[in-house]
Amino acid sequence: MQTIQVNLSDKKQVRDFLSLPFSIYRDVPQWVPPLQMDERARLDPKRFPYYRHSQACFLLAYQRSDPADEGTRPVGRLAVLDNRRYNEFNHESTAFFYLFECEDNLSAATGLFEAGFAWARSRGLTRILGPKGFTPLDGFGLLVKGFEHRPAFGLPYNPAYYAPLIEAQGFVPHDESVSGYLGANIQFPPRIHALADRLAQRRGLHILRCSTRADLRALIPHLKELYNRAIEGTSGNTPLTDEEVNGLFNQLIWLADPKLIKLVMKDGQAVGFLLAYPDVSAALQRTCGRLFPFGWLTLLRELRRTDWININGAGLLPEYRGSGGTAILYSELFKSIQENPRIRHAEVVQIGVENEAMQREMENFGVDFYKTHRTYRREL
Repeated sequence: MQTIQVNLSDKKQVRDFLSLPFSIYRDVPQWVPPLQMDERARLDPKRFPYYRHSQACFLLAYQRSDPADEGTRPVGRLAVLDNRRYNEFNHESTAFFYLFECEDNLSAATGLFEAGFAWARSRGLTRILGPKGFTPLDGFGLLVKGFEHRPAFGLPYNPAYYAPLIEAQGFVPHDESVSGYLGANIQFPPRIHALADRLAQRRGLHILRCSTRADLRALIPHLKELYNRAIEGTSGNTPLTDEEVNGLFNQLIWLADPKLIKLVMKDGQAVGFLLAYPDVSAALQRTCGRLFPFGWLTLLRELRRTDWININGAGLLPEYRGSGGTAILYSELFKSIQENPRIRHAEVVQIGVENEAMQREMENFGVDFYKTHRTYRREL
């Protein structure tokens, strides 16, 4: 077994890093390939905004295919991140691990993490946490429940044996999030719609909806300001930069149905949001995550015919959450599903388990929390 740090100028090593998941998941029908253009961008310091302020180390584990063969094949990979904006905002010295993929091989996993720990220590980092990505917009955590289900677009999927491999490196559970299924036939209590209308009128709130992609473009500055205001005084978060917001916009333009993006407004300022988009996972499976030369046509067809949506964010500023304020978000969530007769399925994505009140309320409405993702931590 050999573990190397990827030379990002070496095309073969970069190709080995990017292609490894296709080997590991070749017989796993649930796995959804990521967009390959996005994956390549992460390994390009000249293109990816993250490298303006932070650093990353990419590692590969190789194993000789046959004792008589001098050639080797990749069997594992790992990214370790030194996110300086996160550490400055949270007054920490924490590394992230991300993009872990590995055959069921303890020696390979140990070699990857030992090399990752050494790189993080060399940069003065004293703790490692993950799986956690480059930006706040990346899906996070290790899947520990719901392996039989296809992941929502952009969310991690992994084999069940990843948890033992990671725990064998000295990691302990840090936090968990749950994702829930919501069918279009669920009957939402009309009283919640009525309560939402009364609260909105009493507090001077209204819902800003989009009809076109031009409308959607106008919302992007509101989303950045809203997110950064919402995390003030919190821990474990990172403010969004203009470049990250532009990245979000570029992804939304590709994937969004503008009518599914909504803001809660007060006197011209955004105080809440609901982000949902059509799920294009089936198209990515058919195209292996490639948009070119003709994958984008498959993606566009899927956007028009999919009967799934992912609800990937919903929230209000703290001062608007009390006195039933979340009823406004619940009302808009169900309207997003019911207003489009094609939609039959929805997934509410990654709600922190610490938000017990929201989970209970959603379960009362019929949401089935059928997936769990877990992050791990370890002192270095």
